[in-house]
Amino acid sequence: MEGLDKLEGWRKTHYTTEITPEMDGENVTVFGWVHTIRDLGGIKFILLADREGIIQLTIPVKEAEPQLLEKVERLRKQCVIGVRGRVRAYEKAHRGVEIIPSEIKILGVAEHPLDLDPTGRIPADLDVRLNARILDLRRPEGLAIFKINHHVLRAVRDFLEGEGFLEVQTPKIIATATEGGAALFPIVYFDREAFLAQSPQLYKEQLTSVFEKVYEVAPYFRAEESRTVRHVAEFTSIDIEMAFATVEDVVDLLERLIVYVVAYVKAKCASELETLKVNLKIPPTPFKRYTYDEVLELLAERGLKIPWGEDIPTPGLRMLGSLHPETYYFILDWPTESKPFYIKPKDGNPKLCEAFDLMYGMLELASGGTRIHEKGLLVERLKSQGLSPESFKHHLRVFDYGMPPHAGWGLGLNRLVMALTGRENIRECILFPRDRDRLTP
Repeated sequence: MEGLDKLEGWRKTHYTTEITPEMDGENVTVFGWVHTIRDLGGIKFILLADREGIIQLTIPVKEAEPQLLEKVERLRKQCVIGVRGRVRAYEKAHRGVEIIPSEIKILGVAEHPLDLDPTGRIPADLDVRLNARILDLRRPEGLAIFKINHHVLRAVRDFLEGEGFLEVQTPKIIATATEGGAALFPIVYFDREAFLAQSPQLYKEQLTSVFEKVYEVAPYFRAEESRTVRHVAEFTSIDIEMAFATVEDVVDLLERLIVYVVAYVKAKCASELETLKVNLKIPPTPFKRYTYDEVLELLAERGLKIPWGEDIPTPGLRMLGSLHPETYYFILDWPTESKPFYIKPKDGNPKLCEAFDLMYGMLELASGGTRIHEKGLLVERLKSQGLSPESFKHHLRVFDYGMPPHAGWGLGLNRLVMALTGRENIRECILFPRDRDRLTP
């Protein structure tokens, strides 16, 4: 293709979806990618896509300037173009409106054959799509997922700041495992070994002794060997911690957050939900609350017996999902030894602890609970889990400065977006997923 045009003084006046039939006769400038081209001989149609949607460009051959027609002849799918033209209301066009171009700039070319079809008309499996992720994200479904992702984060921040939380940033390079070392990524940190953080847990606990209510939205890293549709090595977590609170307080907070986020997305993302064919329903409250013992009993009644104290295996999660389709519910009162060292055992029954998981169908979305704020008990719990208190001396020292009672949780952003968008594989809800087999693109 010949040389590219210069942007020069051209600037966008509208996104495609901002152009309406009521603007008939107005001049506009739009930018985007050539989605499709149709040549009917006497008339040519181009669908132009930008991040907001698609608009039709109509070029009547006999009326168009030769220079414009020459540009149109050079176009191929996914070329980047700028268009100046007149808006025309036309009932048969997409959304009842089109642009009659007067000028076109070719700003970027696309080499053919493309690695996949961004229109989605030619199916491709997920690996092929992830290998050509940018093209995949140009599909209407890809755009819709991550616009919803954007609004989820806006809603989360709106809600938490309305509840008096301050946003913080904690280190992602750490010296000691937060929850044991089995799933850590070691790295070379100058002349010593360090690790990528699994969670902000210990830092956010410490920060409650300063700011009382904190939250963080950040990436974390776990060396997940599992090749499942729910697990990846790098994920985004929404974490909160609050002083002078217990598990009941943070469960209530999380329930209200979920309802707020769902309502926000339903209100702000109607077209994206329609693209994904999702009928999003605001969940009724209160969410169902089970104890760990009640879940084991529920599963045993259906033929799946799980030894007390063990985590719920995948067959159990599937069974819970079949019993709670598209439903949020909590599992509380877990065995103490099944949860991390910093979770507080229940008063009067230390075999159980003040921990919970939030589930959506078979998907675990969040976990949290009341934390231990007594240093002596925390040292005991570290030892009982085979961890060295010396390795946690900097964290333990903070307890000598006056640690308030506190509680919190971590919520998986990518899994929440899975639930909201009806996706079955978490990799569809991460821009560039990382797992056991994928380190590129």
